[in-house]
Amino acid sequence: MIGSTSGIIIAEGSAYGVLPNQLYSSYNNKLDPSGALMFADTDNNDIQKFSVSCAGVIGNGMNILVMLSVSTYRKTPCTFYFLITSISNILFITIILISRLVITGLNVDLTRTSVIWCKSRLYLIGVFSLMSFTFSCLATIDQFFATSRSASLRRCSNIKWTYRIVFITILACFFHASPCLIFLDISPITNTCINMSSAYTIYLSFYSLGLTCFFPIVIMVVFGYLTYRNIQSTRVLVRQYADRQLARMTLIQVALVVICMLPYGIDTTYNLITNGMVKDINRIIEESFALTVFTLLTYFYYVGSCFMFLVTSSRFRRATKDRILFWRRANQVLPIQNPTFQAPTLGNTTHN
Repeated sequence: MIGSTSGIIIAEGSAYGVLPNQLYSSYNNKLDPSGALMFADTDNNDIQKFSVSCAGVIGNGMNILVMLSVSTYRKTPCTFYFLITSISNILFITIILISRLVITGLNVDLTRTSVIWCKSRLYLIGVFSLMSFTFSCLATIDQFFATSRSASLRRCSNIKWTYRIVFITILACFFHASPCLIFLDISPITNTCINMSSAYTIYLSFYSLGLTCFFPIVIMVVFGYLTYRNIQSTRVLVRQYADRQLARMTLIQVALVVICMLPYGIDTTYNLITNGMVKDINRIIEESFALTVFTLLTYFYYVGSCFMFLVTSSRFRRATKDRILFWRRANQVLPIQNPTFQAPTLGNTTHN
């Protein structure tokens, strides 16, 4: 969400005072203009970023293809949330990939030359990342409802309500990120795309941590645990009312969020707490490296869901294989059933 960009935005200008000036100067050379990754500027790292981005586009694209083409997935609330999550992820990655291709291929940083791109890029990144986290949380909550022994709770897992929730959530995400269009601009001093409002910076620096790290993790861990407990305590009901493989897909999504987001949240919290401390150069380098690694790790959240689904669900693997090897299905020859004739019996024969 916008929070995933806020730490990057405030790191682009020392005037915000969220990161120490020493950290700012250390981080600035490694800051990815996309607002999502920080690397040293080397050819190898450009290749790594491009490879990870392509893997994310392919993986999320396969998620979208399978979940749109399989009616069971399309009409199930949980997998419909996963579908919207994958769409959000692929749009998030595509925006970042376009930024990197333009910068690497044309040696042009549009965030320094185009006010429209400066505002819209971070606005869209904020929208799609918030959508991704929100719908992942909603998928976990839905699985808790679907696996409950209570009939009234199971009825809460309803595809009609899901459509309405998705529509309202998308509108809320676009509205929430709208201050980016107002407060982001190209600084005449640093010639970088930065947040011009100190009040909005304070809002982002704290609220975003909760919204993109701790709130999603807490919600998904709590409802993931409740889902697991439902599965263990009501096996018969689970077989009857819920798909166990879908529950596993949801739980692996919870693990993915915790692994990818928790280290970044802890490290960012540490940087905020130690903001006013005087640090030697070795500590600054170590903290810069840690932030680079943990920021990269968050990126795998947007990339890894398809591959996790392939590992945990045999039905998803079969559906994916059928879509990849679609020509085999087209070339399958159905056996022709020859008509059978019943021979007349002696009792039915007549003689002239």
